Formats: sequence, structure tokens, C-alpha cells
Amino acid sequence: MLLDLLLLIVGFILLIKGADIFVDGSSSVATNFKVSKMLIGLTIVAFGTSAPEFAVSVKSLLSGNGDIVLGNVIGSNILNILLILGVASLVHTLKVKDNTVKKEIPITILFSLVFTVLLTDHLFDKGIPSLFTRSDGIILILFFSIFIYYLFTIMKNKTDDDDDAKKMSLFKSFIYVIVGILGIVFGSNFVVDSASSIASILGVSERMIGLTIVALGTSLPELVTSVVATKRGEYDIAIGNVVGSNIFNIGMVIGLPTALLGGIGSVTVNYIDLVVMIVAAIMLFAFSYKKHTLTKKAGIAFLILFVVYYSYVILG
Repeated sequence: MLLDLLLLIVGFILLIKGADIFVDGSSSVATNFKVSKMLIGLTIVAFGTSAPEFAVSVKSLLSGNGDIVLGNVIGSNILNILLILGVASLVHTLKVKDNTVKKEIPITILFSLVFTVLLTDHLFDKGIPSLFTRSDGIILILFFSIFIYYLFTIMKNKTDDDDDAKKMSLFKSFIYVIVGILGIVFGSNFVVDSASSIASILGVSERMIGLTIVALGTSLPELVTSVVATKRGEYDIAIGNVVGSNIFNIGMVIGLPTALLGGIGSVTVNYIDLVVMIVAAIMLFAFSYKKHTLTKKAGIAFLILFVVYYSYVILG
């Protein structure tokens, strides 16, 4: 028990310090390449903080636990918007760029809708259980390749807006990014493992551990990174992290493993989870569309839906 408590503390220290270093390095990479911080948020930061989800997905698929793969992706995408942007919006009003409102958030909604259609289309076939096939995974990868093409197009647009950012050498910037990611990933693993162990010792059920500690644990990297970025005024990194992670989760965390390792049969589909995932993405668009900001009002709305949804999940 004492060792678990120690690891829990070490995990949080690694998470917070890792996120701090990661944001510094990512911001400096953007400055060195003279590209927008939103691009860095959508790529390096988003893909890096989605590493735990990808690891869980591959491990679960190889173990034959298909529901965990899908639950991991759906749950993470819900948490990314409702919890992470909810908390970040309370820390400080987030400025959302025009391009993000008109292109990147709609892409997130599109990915959520495509994923939902692919996941539920077999339900309309008589006598056939819901499936997520290898073909479905390939379709998601094709959609993801379109997103990658979009990233290349915006990569060509150089910017000098970030000259006031903390700039390190390119080599040092990448070292910071790598060290930051390692701190975040190892920190989140320590937190999840030690918290699960403590909960087991205290007699908390495995179901409750899975729905709370493990689900929230894989979203810790996004949460800590976005909050740290927000406190530092790096709003593009905070928002790009969430938007990019949600797209990456659907396109790669589930698309790539199912395309390579095979589909998932007899999926237990919960329509409420899928509806909340789509509604969360639409809420993000609605709140940011008019004034291109996410205020405390938006943060409170996100967190209210988060509490209502999780109350349903835990008590339902």
C-alpha cells in the first residue's frame, strides 16, 4: 500500500513535469520550423498524448478483448472534449482560430459520424451481431490519410506569429519533446497501476476500476498537457491536442490495429456512448463557432454533460 502511494505521487510528478517539458519543446519546434502551433498540437502533441490509448488498443485486440478497444476510443474521445476542454476552459478562456472552427472541428465530427456508421451498420443485418471488420479499419485509415494530406497543406503555410515564443535549438527542442512524452507516458502508467492496486486493496470492484481509473488514466496525458498549455497561454496546443487526439484515436488507434490484426466480432454497442461522443464534438463546434472562444460557460456545459454521462455509466 505504501509503495503504491509512493508510485502514485511519483506518477503525478512525472505527468506534470513531463507535460511542462513537452509543451516547451513542442512550442519551440513550431518556432524553429515557423509553422503554426495548431499544426504542432494536431500532430506531435496529439499523437504523443494518444500513445497510451494506442498501446491499450493493440494489447486488447491481441488478447481478444474487442470491447475494450472500442470502449477505450469512444471513452477517450468523450473525455477529451467534455473533461479536458471543460477543465481547460475554466482555467482560462481559450481562443479558437478560424481555421480550427471551420475545418478541424468539422473533421472531428465527420470522423465520429463515420466511425458510428461503420460500427452500427451490421445491426441492420438480420441475425448478424454488430461487427467491426478489417474493411471498416481500412476505411478509417483512408479517412485518416485525407486528414494527413490536409496537415501537409497547412504545413506549407509558414508563420512568424510565434517569434516571442521560447526558442531552443531544434535538437534540444526534440529532446524536450521526447523526454516530455516519456515522462507523460510513464507517469500515467504509474498513476493508473498504483491507483488500481490501491482501489483493489480497498475492495473497490473491478468494474468500477475499469470505468473510472483506467478510462480516465489513458486520458491523463491529454488532460495535463492541455491544462499546462492553457496556463502558459498556448491555446492552439491545448485545443489542437484534443482535436488531433480524437481524430488520431478513430483513424489510427482503432483503424490501424483492426486493419492489420483483424476485425472485432460480437461487439456490445451502447448507443448512448456513441450519441454522447457525437454530441460532445457538435457542442465544441457550437460553442466556438460564433466568437471563436471557449469560455467558462462552455467549460461548465462540458463538465455538466460529463457528470451526467458518467453518472449514467457508473449507476446504469
